[in-house]
Formats: sequence, structure tokens, C-alpha cells
Amino acid sequence: MLARMLWQSWRFGLKRKLLSITTLFLAASLVSALLVVSIDIGDKMSREMKSYGANILIEPASSAILAKESGGAGNLGSQDFLDEKDMPSVKDIFWRNNIVGFAPLLSADVQAVLLDKNGKPTPEKNVKILGTFFDHDFDVPDEDNYHTGQKIISSYWHVKGQWVNDRAKTFKNFDNIPALLGKSLAQTNHWTIGDEILLRYANVADGDTQANHLRVKIVGILSTGGDEENEIVMPLAAAQKLLNLPGKIQAIKVSALTVPENKLSHRARLDPDKLSAGEYDRWYCTAYVSSIALQLEEAISGSVVKPIWQVAASEGVVIKKIQLLLAVVTVAALIAAAMGIASLMTTTIMERSKEIGLMKSLGAHQWQIGLLFYCEAILSALIGGALGCVAGWGLAKFIGLALFGVPLSFAWIVVPSVLVLAVVIALVGTWFPAHRIAKLYPAEVLYGRQ
Repeated sequence: MLARMLWQSWRFGLKRKLLSITTLFLAASLVSALLVVSIDIGDKMSREMKSYGANILIEPASSAILAKESGGAGNLGSQDFLDEKDMPSVKDIFWRNNIVGFAPLLSADVQAVLLDKNGKPTPEKNVKILGTFFDHDFDVPDEDNYHTGQKIISSYWHVKGQWVNDRAKTFKNFDNIPALLGKSLAQTNHWTIGDEILLRYANVADGDTQANHLRVKIVGILSTGGDEENEIVMPLAAAQKLLNLPGKIQAIKVSALTVPENKLSHRARLDPDKLSAGEYDRWYCTAYVSSIALQLEEAISGSVVKPIWQVAASEGVVIKKIQLLLAVVTVAALIAAAMGIASLMTTTIMERSKEIGLMKSLGAHQWQIGLLFYCEAILSALIGGALGCVAGWGLAKFIGLALFGVPLSFAWIVVPSVLVLAVVIALVGTWFPAHRIAKLYPAEVLYGRQ
């Protein structure tokens, strides 16, 4: 009997049902799209926010002590270094797939002489050089054709001219090495793209009497808004040769995908030893910047790993605010849909009041009449929710392409979630007008007094 009544209700009230389905379809489309965005936005936003730069710095264990004692000063002879051969360990930790990229650093003060068009030197100037990877092929465990460098982890670097091509592992000769010239340094010394500069370095503090020389050619002007604008940035191998430090580096900048910090990570940041065994395991096996830093420190002997908290904290704050905004919009969409269903069902009950009165006069119970309306609402919710999932998937792909350049990944958990939400808002919207049924008296309705 219930099935027959549902069929008759849909047959003679199709327009009203289509309006309900449309309301639920629009709500389900928006909710499913927002759920897909919410699930995948953490990784996508984390990747986008890598434009802030690396969020982890690896240095020799003695660097922090020396920096405090000397105020950060000191010659290369008094410094400790990391071994370049240890860099593959960066991609050999539990969270290796969260490592977006890394770049080694080696810097020093040297003397620079601009060579004019005739090859004659100009007055000597003191400058700072930085050796690093730009987009360098690097051997890491279980990954073929892996390459990393500043082009990957420092997307805020802007180069006027050409980037340095350092894909090859070594240079055949160290003559006319391509390099980038910091914007401020270029303006101060009136140097430009195409200039050839002769660099000279001698570690006088260690008693070196013979200086090393290296000729570089400026291929681009570098703008970063940081210290690099006052430096000559060159391939790491060239800097190591000039400074006579083969296989040595001062630090490694690492860019890693992390989850926002919470109370657990803040406690671990202060003192991991105070965590219980369960809390420590949960923290260690979650991609917090602090837990990734600890694993890197364990993997690279003789190192101290420091999260760059300004970058890590800003990522977490922005992602939390975006997720909160999505949650607010989702709740607003659900409330609007429930109010729309309530309005439609109230109108339906008023239009079908004589039908309800007749059913009551024939002996139908209150719960039986309510069940009919609830079943109608559930059917509308399932149809509208299913169509909304399909439309929401398409909307989420559009949002991903528009914002991130790649479609967002669709999580199948969204389908049952949206269907359940559609049914819930349909039932909630039906519950309020369904109470009006109890106030309908058969005699008054059938005689047209109500």
C-alpha cells in the first residue's frame, strides 16, 4: 500500500518532486564539491605555499654553538661542514614522499674583478658568493631521474635572463661558469647580464698564500627579497672548487609537505621526552614539521635540524582558516537547503490537506501519514544527492584546475557522506511541516473549513 501511495504521489505531484530534487541537487553539488576541496586542499595548499620557501634547515651540529659564541662570524677554516655524500639521506626517512625538494648551501666572502670587453680587470671588490643546486640531477634511493634545487624549493626566486643549467653532475671545465647576480649587487656595482667576473679566494687565516681563481659569466639577475640579492649565486661544484672544499656544504634547505601544528606538536616541540609512548608514536608518525625535522636529524649524522617556524606556522594558519571558511559555507548550504525543503513540504501539506483528511477519516494513523511524507523526502534526497555528487565532482575538478592547475582528487568517501547529508536535511526539512498534520481535523478539512 505504501509503495502504491508513493507511486501515485510521484505520478500526480511530479513538478513538486522535481523542485525538491532540484533544491537537494544544488545543495548536494555544493557540499560534495566543498568536501572534495576540504579533503585535498591540505596537500594542494601546502604545495602552493612552498612559494614561501623551505621550511627546514639542516646545519652541522656545532654551527649553533659557534654562532652563539662568535655572533655568526668566522672564517671557513673554523667552521664544520656537512658531507655532500650524506644528502641522499634526506630522501631516506619515513616521510620521504613529503619531501618536495632540497638544496645545499655553501657561501663565503671572496674578491671579484669585472673583466671589461678587452679582458682587462677593473678595481677589485669584496662580494659574497653562494653555491647551491638550481635544478640538479641527484641520485636518491629508489627514485630514478630525481632532480632538485632552488627552482623547486624557492619558487619566489625571480630571474631576469636565464636560469643556470646545472642538470649535469659536474662541469667539464671550470671556465666561464654560469651564475646569477643578485639584483642589489648588480645595481651597486653596475654589473649586468653577459658580464664576466673573475673571482679570487685565499683563506688567509689558514695561511694560504696562493689564491684560487674562478671565472663566472652572469646569465641572469636574481630577485628574491632576501640576502641572495647581494650575492653571486653559482653551481655548488664551482663554489666548492673556488673555496677548495670538495664534497663539503654548510647547510641544506629542505621543503617538506607538513600538516598544521596542534597541541600535541607544540608539546613535542618543547620536549618530546615528556610525551607518553602513545603520544610520541602518534607525533612521530604524523607529518608535523617537528617530527620530520627529528627524523632528518636521525638520518644525517653530525647535524642539527631546525624547522623554519615562520614558514611552517604561516602554512598551518592559512590552511586552517581556509578549511574553516569551507566548513562555514558547507553549513550555510545545508541550512539553506533544509529551509527550502521545509518551505516546499509546508506548501505540499497545505495543498494536500483534503487528501490527508480523507486518509485520517479512513483510519490512517498519524505515523502512517508522516511515514509517507518522510519516504517521499528520502527518495527526493537520494536522487538529488546522487546527481549532486556527479555535479560536485565536476565542480571540484574545475576549482582544482582554476586554483592549482591540476584537478583535485575525488575521494569516494564523499559519495556516502553527501547521500547521508542529503537524507538528513530532507528529513529535517520535512519534520517541521509534518507536525502540521496533527492539527488537521478530517471534518473541517473535508468541509473546506481549513
